[in-house]
Amino acid sequence: MSDKPFADQTIVVTGGGTGIGRSAALAFAESGAAHVVVTGRRAERLAEVAALHPAVVPVTADVATEAGADAVAAAVRAHGGSLDVLVHNAGVFRFSPLEHLDAATVREVMDINLVGPVLLTGRLLPLLRNPGSIVLVSSRAGHNATPGGSVYAASKAGVHSLTRSWAAELAPRGVRVNAVAPGFVRTEAYAANGLAPEQVEGLFAHAAQEVPLGRVADVDDVTPWITRLADPASALVTGQVITLDGGLDVA
Repeated sequence: MSDKPFADQTIVVTGGGTGIGRSAALAFAESGAAHVVVTGRRAERLAEVAALHPAVVPVTADVATEAGADAVAAAVRAHGGSLDVLVHNAGVFRFSPLEHLDAATVREVMDINLVGPVLLTGRLLPLLRNPGSIVLVSSRAGHNATPGGSVYAASKAGVHSLTRSWAAELAPRGVRVNAVAPGFVRTEAYAANGLAPEQVEGLFAHAAQEVPLGRVADVDDVTPWITRLADPASALVTGQVITLDGGLDVA
């Protein structure tokens, strides 16, 4: 396999300011991409990523909105005019016990995790090359019971469904569609839900005891699977949801 599999390609990574998105964007840039358009709602975090590699193009945009999707499409047109890889990483988790559920939380989670990928894919589809690739970042919650997080789980089940349906729909256009479904990953998502650092570490310590391989994931455990699924060498891989949970599914 080439050490520069994305040479001269244009890549879009949503939610590219932190965590998995940031890691994936930089991995694509280091693998030869000419332009890696990273999106997010916090300009300062995107600027930090852009400062790390000249191929990174920051676009401040909420891709759960039509205006945000239009902004990303405009950036692609301004940087070569066509798209090789689209990575849907933007996502949000909110604790949502049913007895305390409110409409605003439901809409936020569904808009970002499910509506956003639909809107953005629709906008960018005319720009996707043949062959092209879409990779969605989902979660094992999409196929496992998630007490207290049912709305998030439902949104990720929807992502699983999009992956398989789009794989069938877009195959005639030469576009492959796959997803990764991590379990626990060390990102800022837990702090964003109000957990103190010691609570986050306690959660990870407990989770590690449940994981057959004995630890939770880092972003570097997930990124290689995103790039591998997008790699042209994976030309026959489509419609797959790859679970990265240390064996929880089989425990």
